[in-house]
Amino acid sequence: MPAKSMSAKSRLGQNFLRDARAAERIVAALGDVADRTVIEIGSGRGAITEILVGRARRVIAVELDRELADGLRSRLPQGRVTIIEQDVLGFDFAAAAAEAGPRLRVVGNLPYYITSPILLKLAASHATLDLAVLMVQREVADRVCAAPGSRDYSVLSVTVQMYGPVEPLLTLPPSAFSPPPEVHSTVFRWHFAPRFAELGVDADGFLLFVRQAFAQKRKTLANNLRAAGVAPQLAAAALARAGVDAQARAESLSVEVLAGLWRTLFTPGTTRSGRDSVS
Repeated sequence: MPAKSMSAKSRLGQNFLRDARAAERIVAALGDVADRTVIEIGSGRGAITEILVGRARRVIAVELDRELADGLRSRLPQGRVTIIEQDVLGFDFAAAAAEAGPRLRVVGNLPYYITSPILLKLAASHATLDLAVLMVQREVADRVCAAPGSRDYSVLSVTVQMYGPVEPLLTLPPSAFSPPPEVHSTVFRWHFAPRFAELGVDADGFLLFVRQAFAQKRKTLANNLRAAGVAPQLAAAALARAGVDAQARAESLSVEVLAGLWRTLFTPGTTRSGRDSVS
């Protein structure tokens, strides 16, 4: 069956990009990839893949749908593109990078239903990645790129931005896809440059703290920390030391301030949950 006639499978969250100009802009956002290996997540009907093949040294297209993967194999030159029929959550970025040389660049139209797991997978693979240009539901991109103090600033914002800066690039209407989804989509670029060492925090411990700090958005940071087991007097002292208002909520604090609070609260001899902390 020709690729153009393949129907989208709703269970896989398939909405195929059909806007040729948008596809060009997405590939251009990757920069010069003539000497790079590019990993494409969810190649679909190949709107982006076909452009990449003419520009990248090598393309590895990760596509879960067997019918789509077979269609790409029959149409694209196998010398410069490898089609891997696999769930990207199981893809070994480290192995691909070891073979490729320079750190990988990633591009993809992420299925809405597993966007967060894919972002976390990329974060966990940061040592092998240079940058990613990703298309997600607009509301998700708003959270990923949100600044402190905005209503979209959240655990996702802090988590992604701790692994490197992000910037929104373009927003596409439903009509740019086939079939058209019910929402707009936004493309953003993510440069991988983790900040944990710079800010003096342990990655696992800090991100756990962030989840605790944002646990109840309507509650103050002090109340959320208390619910997580941090002694009230310790939380109050840490907030005062950082110059943070006692009634502040986590969504108002930058990653730098949050990191300072973590360093104050979780000194040697304390547990990550704060339950053994002393005042």
